[in-house]
Amino acid sequence: MEPVRRRWAVLALLFFAIFVNVLDRQVLSLVAPKLREDLHLSNTEYGAILFCFLLGMTLGQLPAGWLMDRRGPRAGFPLTLVWWSAANMLHAAASGAWQFGAFRFLLGLGECGTYSGGVKVIGRWFPQRERALAAGVFNSGSLMAAIVAPPLITWLMLRHGWPAAFVLPSLAGLIWIVPWLLLYREPGVAASSLAPAEPVWGSLWWGLLRDPAVWGVVLMRAFGGPVSHFYWYWLPEYLKRERGLPFETIAAVAWLPFLTGGVGNIGGGWLSSRLILAGWSVDRARKTVFVGAGLCCMAAVAVPLAGSAGAALALISVASLGINALAANLMGLITDLFPERYLARVSGMTGVGDGAMSMVMMLAAGRVVDRYSFTPVFAAAGLFPLLSLASLFVLVRRIERRTEPRPQDRAGPV
Repeated sequence: MEPVRRRWAVLALLFFAIFVNVLDRQVLSLVAPKLREDLHLSNTEYGAILFCFLLGMTLGQLPAGWLMDRRGPRAGFPLTLVWWSAANMLHAAASGAWQFGAFRFLLGLGECGTYSGGVKVIGRWFPQRERALAAGVFNSGSLMAAIVAPPLITWLMLRHGWPAAFVLPSLAGLIWIVPWLLLYREPGVAASSLAPAEPVWGSLWWGLLRDPAVWGVVLMRAFGGPVSHFYWYWLPEYLKRERGLPFETIAAVAWLPFLTGGVGNIGGGWLSSRLILAGWSVDRARKTVFVGAGLCCMAAVAVPLAGSAGAALALISVASLGINALAANLMGLITDLFPERYLARVSGMTGVGDGAMSMVMMLAAGRVVDRYSFTPVFAAAGLFPLLSLASLFVLVRRIERRTEPRPQDRAGPV
């Protein structure tokens, strides 16, 4: 297969990998109204179950990034898919909050390698002008899953019971491994992106931690990621509890914000790539799209004030478009800033920030909704992306390739 065709075929497989990833994690949020009734779970307890998943995601990020950098995506992706598919199947046997929490933790450990592995593959296979578009296509797999999940999971739950809603989607991850192993081969890497030897573990991390740009991208994802998690995990609950929609109606309309999110993913990546091709600098093109995306995210603040469920969904859709355009360009930004051989590890570090902040937000969301309402949570969802933009301008500053960690930063074992 020609190199150009192969890289787009690889991107298609990445699209389906994150599609399966998000489809599996979406099952819980869609069966949650039924589970909460059957198991008598409060919003606080449901938030604690989500916390367990995000704890697993956070703890697994750095090992997953190391795995992808050291062993390569060809071996790394099958290992992670086997792990998370098995963990998702175990949910079918759960009968209480503690069991759901334990299985969500295992699911989070397995799923965290998808993002860092995808960033590494895109950085290795695609030229700079195409990376944001490729990242948008890759990340839109998560939005496609969120579009497909409501009708599919609701149908499985109503037809076969909620255990089947966990088991059947998990099989897709095991099937995905076959074409990946048949198609994917590590491409040739430019000599400039390779170093003669792997730096000592501790000293490499110390070199990365000294770079303000690393902290910039970590905080950008830390303030943006929880917003996506909120829409994924709490939207069905919001539509059920606050807007009074039945399951069938939720299945029919809950995919709309994720459709616009897919437009934001691909459109945001396409726009920054188009601006670069038109002669804009990478710095100017990326920042222009980041600012526009952040402004769209602010629509979430007005959601509780909407006079109808339709108006609320429209505002959430605009906010979803913005947060996903921001996410696509963040993936492109990471590949712009850092050498290829460190991409998965830097992405893993951003995942730690995302997971830590998301854990806090999921626990807080459950408590706030139980005690007050969804209003403060939507306000946070609208304002957090502005903090992401602040991290870009204060810590990353100019978007340009960083050098390897300096020798003095890597000297001596830790």
